[in-house]
Amino acid sequence: MRYAYYPGCSLSSSGIEFHLSFQYVARALGIELVEVKDWVCCGASSAHATSHLLSIALPVLNLSHAEKEGFDRLIAPCLACLSRFKAANVEMKSNDPLRKKIHELFDYPYQGKVRVYHPLEVFLELGLDQIRARVKKKLKGLRVACYYGCVLTRPPKIAQFDDVENPQSMDSIIQALGGETIDWSYKTECCGVSMTLTFSDIVLKLSNEILREAKEGGASAIIVCCPLCQANLDGRQRQIEETYHARYGLPILYITQIMGLSFGAYPKEVGLEKLITSPKEVLGPLGLM
Repeated sequence: MRYAYYPGCSLSSSGIEFHLSFQYVARALGIELVEVKDWVCCGASSAHATSHLLSIALPVLNLSHAEKEGFDRLIAPCLACLSRFKAANVEMKSNDPLRKKIHELFDYPYQGKVRVYHPLEVFLELGLDQIRARVKKKLKGLRVACYYGCVLTRPPKIAQFDDVENPQSMDSIIQALGGETIDWSYKTECCGVSMTLTFSDIVLKLSNEILREAKEGGASAIIVCCPLCQANLDGRQRQIEETYHARYGLPILYITQIMGLSFGAYPKEVGLEKLITSPKEVLGPLGLM
């Protein structure tokens, strides 16, 4: 299985552990990742908030690079990138005036042949049996909260993946690895995403509610699939505890990190040392690190 791979700005910097762990899991599952040549920032929320044309043009430029290289499938792990890429594909098919403007901007007229995937979509397409077959260390005894964030399944006409309000993709993977997932109502609530830089008080409030509900639900860790969610819940956790006089101590792990550990990876191979809230107390007794 061969895919164009778009790491984006986050996985190239602050979310490098997502990149490392996804690379490991992909190799283990026989997925070949070819990084998109000359990729640029997708624009994320900045372009989306300032210029509709720019918010579509930037993703299309990256999709064009992949299409010119002969790819019809592209993986974008960051949910902001994923959303913008999927939105661009929808608009290029349905908005004739916009498509004409985009084609005037670039030498190559994007044909819309590249389908965009999140790693979770690829894993489920591959099948849970293939995931189970590669397990070397079962997650028996690990009880986690799967947190999907607000973008993976929304808006449904663009995301076209999983249940909008009660997604199960990460839950099913954790269970296939031998772990247990809690049933909770905050799995698609917003953590505040990029407002962490401009309205940090809002991010602290929203992320505190997520951490509190996961802890009260009996989770010993939170599993995420987005670098922005991971940054808020992990990077802001100590500040949240101080602000709300709480003690959570919840490691915030990428789904690919926990998959990698279950497949036999060493902690460094999946970037565990990059986490701010150490998972050693939770994973150590289970023989995972």
